[in-house]
Amino acid sequence: MDKPILEVKELKTHFLTDNGSVPAVDGIDFHLNDGEVLGIVGESGSGKSVTSLSIMQLVGQPGKIVDGEILFDGEDLVKASEKRMRQVRGGKIGMIFQEPMTSLNPVYKIGNQLVEALRIHKKMSKDAARKRAIEIMKLVGLPRAEDLMNDYPHQLSGGMRQRVMIAMAMICEPKILIADEPTTALDVTIQAQILDLMKKLNHELNTSIIMITHDLGVVSEVCDRIAVMYAGRIVEEGETKSLLRNPQHPYTKGLVESIPDVRYKKERLYSIPGNVPTPGSVKKGCPFAARCAFAFDKCSEDSPILIDLGDNHRVRCLLHEEENGAELLQTSMK
Repeated sequence: MDKPILEVKELKTHFLTDNGSVPAVDGIDFHLNDGEVLGIVGESGSGKSVTSLSIMQLVGQPGKIVDGEILFDGEDLVKASEKRMRQVRGGKIGMIFQEPMTSLNPVYKIGNQLVEALRIHKKMSKDAARKRAIEIMKLVGLPRAEDLMNDYPHQLSGGMRQRVMIAMAMICEPKILIADEPTTALDVTIQAQILDLMKKLNHELNTSIIMITHDLGVVSEVCDRIAVMYAGRIVEEGETKSLLRNPQHPYTKGLVESIPDVRYKKERLYSIPGNVPTPGSVKKGCPFAARCAFAFDKCSEDSPILIDLGDNHRVRCLLHEEENGAELLQTSMK
């Protein structure tokens, strides 16, 4: 897992409004290695979903990629034509969207939607495509696959629809699968089944996966590395076990401390005070400064840069430029 299949460099995605350009994604850098599972985590409004839509070139008006590169196997998707992107979507990069009911066409049968992808990308005959569709539905654990081919989306439960979405995303055997909150609104049993399925696809088909979520429990289960996003930027990135055990950014520390721990009885779970700032509202300084317990004068004036800590660990925090700053963060860990 040492060869990047996807590299995102200085990506900036803005939304054009009556009040000017609003930066939803504000210059992010990350890579995805071949066969790796990368988790992108953060609160709602941090830019996770816009990042995934930017990769797929599905931002839509009034959004626009204003700068940066998205290199897929060396090809810059930012410069790709719409015709080329139609070949990439589904065929090379699959995506599981956040809400399956709004992503599946309600007036087309499940089977027709699966077969269509194979007919377009793989040029299969109708019979061969139907056979493959039934195979992939069985692979994702759907019962009565032959019967479900004739069902409409509204006839399926939430967990079954999510499995259909995974089947649709995987049916052309893409090199990359982007999963945007794949377990949202599912009960814990179905969540566990979906996560086990994604690990199985990663191991058996060597599919590289980008898992987008706000749930650190999910990424700890399936991800090799984590990138933590806040206010349109990556504030920390590192290998999963190392980052969760030893977070180096106050925001990541807050996310880790807010995870319920059955070993300790608490009257109240920890929560980070305040909210993610509106995109573009912080003109200078660190966007997290207003919510940070470790903020000092410099934080409201200077914008932090990503600092390489070694061992594939990077952090965007001014504490690491101060003497004893990082030690102060660690001594306060629970």
